[in-house]
Amino acid sequence: MPRPDNRKAYFWLMGSCLVLIGLAWFVVRLFSVPVAIGMSAVAAVIPPIAVIVANNHQD
Repeated sequence: MPRPDNRKAYFWLMGSCLVLIGLAWFVVRLFSVPVAIGMSAVAAVIPPIAVIVANNHQD
């Protein structure tokens, strides 16, 4: 079972991923498409990192 601090870090990372995608697709693309693409690329990298953090069992 994941530790509570691992779970909290996972939710923070996934929440930031959703915020980045939402901002990129609905706000930033109106001003700069390349920046929106960059934000989406960063958001695409976050979920695997979140899974690694959530499954990190340090006994």
